[in-house]
Amino acid sequence: MKKFLIVAGIIVFLIIGAFMLFIKFTKSHSPGADVTYSDKDLSVHVFYNRPSKKGRQIFGGLVPYGKVWRTGANEATVFETNKDLIINNKTLKAGKYSLWALPNEQTWTIIFNSEYGQWGINFNGEANRAAENDVLTIDAPVLVQDKEFEQFTISVEKAGEEAELIFIWDKTLVAVPFTVAP
Repeated sequence: MKKFLIVAGIIVFLIIGAFMLFIKFTKSHSPGADVTYSDKDLSVHVFYNRPSKKGRQIFGGLVPYGKVWRTGANEATVFETNKDLIINNKTLKAGKYSLWALPNEQTWTIIFNSEYGQWGINFNGEANRAAENDVLTIDAPVLVQDKEFEQFTISVEKAGEEAELIFIWDKTLVAVPFTVAP
């Protein structure tokens, strides 16, 4: 029995070690990034991982059209706000969400989901999102630009009286305007 416990302990240790190496290796190719935006008493924070283009076709290729995407790499992207927001005439309550996208050529559907902290894909390579936890979905137009961005970037910028949640990668830019709810 003692030998069995020692062997079982070694196997568990090796499995955990391999998993930790996998996570470290994966994150080294798509480093994490924090985006923080503050305006008056509004605070928005986004945590995501930044994959690189590396000569690949991104949208319609690496990121297929018509399939939900984790909006980055590794873990699902996390969006947090301390105030209720109005996005496309819909209210997003203050809180923490996972942030997903359903890219298409002309528009993206942006999805805020109440479940967060999960790895971005499941063992089948599909988005690790439970659709029943979606709290807000909105459509945003795609803008194609001349400049090419090597690394996926999310930013939050002031735009007049509004702010915008911006996604940029390759030659694609998607901006989602929002305001603080009254």
